[in-house]
Amino acid sequence: MKKIYSTILALSVAVGLIQAQDVVYPTNHFNGRLFITGGTVHVGNGQVLENATIEVNNGKIVNIGSGINAAGGAKVIDAKGKQVYPGLILPSTDLGLKEIANGVRGSNDYSELGDYNTSVRSITAYNTDSKVINVLRGNGILLASITPEGGTISGSSSVVQLDAWNWEDAAYKMDAGIHLNLPSFINRFGRRGGGGFPGGFPGLGGGQQTDPTKLALDRVEEIKSFFRQAKAYLAEGTHANTNLKLEAVKGLFDRKQKLFVHGDQVKQMLVAIDLAKEFGFDVVVVGGSESYQIADLLKANNVAVILKEEHSLPAAEDDDVDQPYKTPAMLQKAGVLFALNDTHDESRYRNLSYNAGTAATYGLTKEQALQAITLNAAKILGVDDRTGSLEVGKDANIVISDGDLLDMRTSNVSHAIIQGREISLDNKQKELYERYKFKYGIK
Repeated sequence: MKKIYSTILALSVAVGLIQAQDVVYPTNHFNGRLFITGGTVHVGNGQVLENATIEVNNGKIVNIGSGINAAGGAKVIDAKGKQVYPGLILPSTDLGLKEIANGVRGSNDYSELGDYNTSVRSITAYNTDSKVINVLRGNGILLASITPEGGTISGSSSVVQLDAWNWEDAAYKMDAGIHLNLPSFINRFGRRGGGGFPGGFPGLGGGQQTDPTKLALDRVEEIKSFFRQAKAYLAEGTHANTNLKLEAVKGLFDRKQKLFVHGDQVKQMLVAIDLAKEFGFDVVVVGGSESYQIADLLKANNVAVILKEEHSLPAAEDDDVDQPYKTPAMLQKAGVLFALNDTHDESRYRNLSYNAGTAATYGLTKEQALQAITLNAAKILGVDDRTGSLEVGKDANIVISDGDLLDMRTSNVSHAIIQGREISLDNKQKELYERYKFKYGIK
């Protein structure tokens, strides 16, 4: 019996050790001085500084340029021959809310029941122990906007930094935006733009097919009616009863929050512009695969765009096959503020920098492409006063790569720094790589 207990105990310890191998602990706060010397610094605003030094003190960038001498006793990272970038930002994601895509329901907390979930806060469900987070950090992604899904209004998103014990530690900007999902104006079954067949599937007993435009316009009127009620409610001095759904959108009316409107179609984006005009909202389009068609109109109305998925098929059958790759350059030319994103479930969002690399191949410069995943994203999320570029006074969110971060052939992140503290780049996939490299004797 003692042998059985001993065996069980040994197995339990072994399993525990195996599971513990991929645990990465958050880095302790660092108040000291840090110098990153000799690297090629990509500021994030289009500037590139050769053989430059970045001085960090108490988590903030205090000096940047050439001719800066590292102080005695300070921590120094030698970046000679390397490329230095701002930390990349994932601008709309279910990171920390969805662990296993299309898999284990118990690991997912990204969608709430109901239609108007304005009071739902994604930040409180954010799981800082997600194994996906460590993989993204190894690819240079240091911040993300955690976004709820489902219903007409999904709730509020928050910006987090990816080195934290819990969601309170992670919070970088709380409840930065409210997310609205617009209905499809067309039947596009099986393609982006959503919608399917609102009135049923022809020939499959789904009922008589209904005009999708009429259904969409009816839903848009319901959405406007909700916001009109909210406006009237918030204009009241006192309330007999508190309405949490209406209270939750107060930030939209005083522009402390942005309205993120999810939609790919031109008609959906026209509705977004209409909402901005009627209610004075600060609107961002999320998706925007057809945004290139109305780029001038988006620019005229100060509507920003988060391009949701670049590595994909075109939205419409008559689009150029490479249209998703060309859209960023077309928005750049029109002067539209835009950011790139990665929502691919299978690769789990790690290819954000390579999406930017593709955009650089199709019309953007390398620095413009970098800006689309750093400073532009920070502007859209309302955190550009703290991050998004390597400038004096901003948080030291920094990535150092052996080669070009936007090129998968040479990209290799050697150091990552969040708010002045160097973080671990270990993750489950690196451990598996080392394990099987050892097993098969690969050098």
